[in-house]
Amino acid sequence: MNYNQNNIFAKILRKEIPCQKIFENDYVLSFYDINPQKKIHALVIPKGNYINLDDFNNRASDREIIALCKGITEVSKILGISTDKGKGYRALTNLDEHGGQEVQHLHFHIFGGEKIGRMVE
Repeated sequence: MNYNQNNIFAKILRKEIPCQKIFENDYVLSFYDINPQKKIHALVIPKGNYINLDDFNNRASDREIIALCKGITEVSKILGISTDKGKGYRALTNLDEHGGQEVQHLHFHIFGGEKIGRMVE
């Protein structure tokens, strides 16, 4: 599968579509989900053209991988839901058709601010 340059996250990264930014550095962008599923629902995406977590882990540089992992923690701190500031959160990524991935750009959902509940019912 090839990366689609016209996916919504690619357009957000190019500033063609606005977002409510939470955090940004050279490798990562985080913003609020436009259709929140929980009290707090943010997204964290790499700035590189990666389709999903497998693609990212196979092709990303060590610097990008570290930045994404640390970016998730930084966003949780900014949102006040990190384990050292809040009561915790869920970081979730979906991969491909069976995993429920809707946008073909790697993204982590950050859910928090309330008890999230069971992962799979």
